[in-house]
Order: sequence, then C-alpha cells, then structure tokens
Amino acid sequence: MSEAPKKRVKRNLSRWLVFNKPYDMSSTEAVGKLRWLYGAKKAGHAGTLDPLATGILPIAFGEATKTVPAVQDGVKVYHFDIAWGAATTTDDIEGEVIATSDVRPTGEALAALLPRFTGIITQVPPAFSAIKIGGERAYDLARAGEKLDMPPREVEIDALEVLFHGHDRSRLSVTCSKGTYVRALARDIAEALGTKGHVGALHRAQVGAFTDADAVTLEAVETADQAGRDDLLLPVAAGLTGLPEVRLDARQAATVRLGNPVLLTGREAPIALDDAWASLKGEAVALGVVEAGQFKPRRVILG
Repeated sequence: MSEAPKKRVKRNLSRWLVFNKPYDMSSTEAVGKLRWLYGAKKAGHAGTLDPLATGILPIAFGEATKTVPAVQDGVKVYHFDIAWGAATTTDDIEGEVIATSDVRPTGEALAALLPRFTGIITQVPPAFSAIKIGGERAYDLARAGEKLDMPPREVEIDALEVLFHGHDRSRLSVTCSKGTYVRALARDIAEALGTKGHVGALHRAQVGAFTDADAVTLEAVETADQAGRDDLLLPVAAGLTGLPEVRLDARQAATVRLGNPVLLTGREAPIALDDAWASLKGEAVALGVVEAGQFKPRRVILG
C-alpha cells in the first residue's frame, strides 16, 4: 500500500513582495498563487487592481499584513490611456459602447484642461465598482441591470500630466489619493473636452513606498528556487517609510511588543504623532501613535 503524500508545511513568512500583476489576473488570484508559491501561512494585498490593469500589487505575507492599511493610504501613481470617441458601461474596454463621438481633442486642449482636474475634485464612481449600495456591491447590481445613482465623492489629485497624445488615444500619468477612480477621471476628462472616452489601458506604477523599480514578475517568482524567491522579498519595514519612525532600544522594544507604551527620551524624541512606526535596528516593532512623549502601540509586529 502506497504512502499518502506528505502535507506541505506552511511557512511563518513575514515579508513584502512587490508584485507586477499581469493583465487578466485578479488581485485575489494573485494572492492565492503567490501564497502557494511561497508556502506562506498568511497573505493579503494592499489595494485591489482590476484584472485588466497591470502593475504594482503589494503582497503582504504574515506580519506584513498588519501594515497593509499604512501602505494603502500612501500615494498612488497610475499611467492610463484614454481611448477617445466612445463611452462604455464600465468606463473601460470591458464594457459595451453606450455613446460615441467624432470629436478628437487636440494635445493643447487636453493639456490646458488638466488643472481643472488637479487638487480636490468630486467624482461620481463608475457603476461597475466595488462600492456598497444597500449592502450590495455596485458591480453586482449593475450586472443585474439595475440603474444606479452613485453617490459623488471627493478625492485628491496631486499631479496630472500628458505622457503622449494621439488622435484616437492619449496616455496620462496621475498621482492621487486612495479612493480615486481612474476610469471616472478618464470619462470626465473626455466629457469636459466635448467628446466621449474610456480607459483603454491602466498600469499602477506606485503604491506608497513601492514603485515599478521594486516590481517582481510572476515569471521571476516561478522560475526561481526557494532561496531565489526569498531574495525577491522586502522586509516589513519597507512598506512603512512614508510614516515617521520612532527608534527604540531592545528594552523598549520588548515592552512595546507586550502591547505597553514606552516613554521616548532624547533631545529629538517626538512629543506627539498621529501615526508612527517603531523600530529596533531597522526592523518593524509596532504601528502606533505618540502622545505626551510616549509611543503607544496599536498593532504589534511580532519578530
């Protein structure tokens, strides 16, 4: 009688992988695939990317999942194509065409318009989005044929520029806050130029501290051996560089890892910080706040 195959032992892995998500893969599929490849006990991602989008999808393993909100709240940079002349149900190439226009904007007109879409602007999210309406996802209601009255929301656009302009398609770069819908941005820019448009391609070039320069392809992970795969990972602290760092000594770190506050000493010790991360010799110890000169942990990161 043959022996049953041994169950794969999952690893206590606490690191980041800055994944360059390929076209036509969902964010959930990406997490599942990479969790299996690394044999990790726990994994998650920092910010969903549509299946048709490519680019930065930060994958958190183990204790790094505790820092996901800090990464998600960081700045985001997208490069996107506006396909001129057609509006679609989804505001991208997946949807059905619902309106067309023969108008094609000039490069000068497009560049001149962009300041109107910079700063704090109001967007009406696409009907095909993950926003919940009455407890249901908007995209589920839209697919069922319901007409949705999507509530407008304010988002912040830090920068918006034209990378390339053509007759039927233009490429733009946007630096924006969490919650911005690039599909809505493309739709609204086209409307403001007196035409129709939708997103023809979308690439996320940055999420928080992670950029294209850090990105790792699926092929690179799949073709590496275990040691090579591990070399592609970044420490938990790599996702926290956008927050103030509070450096602890070994005694303070031990206290914080028990969930207790510590008094910060030294001439440059902060008195108050709304958000901060504590470190010991460069390794992440906890996320928390500084109040009255004390670091108070909110999420402890186990070594």
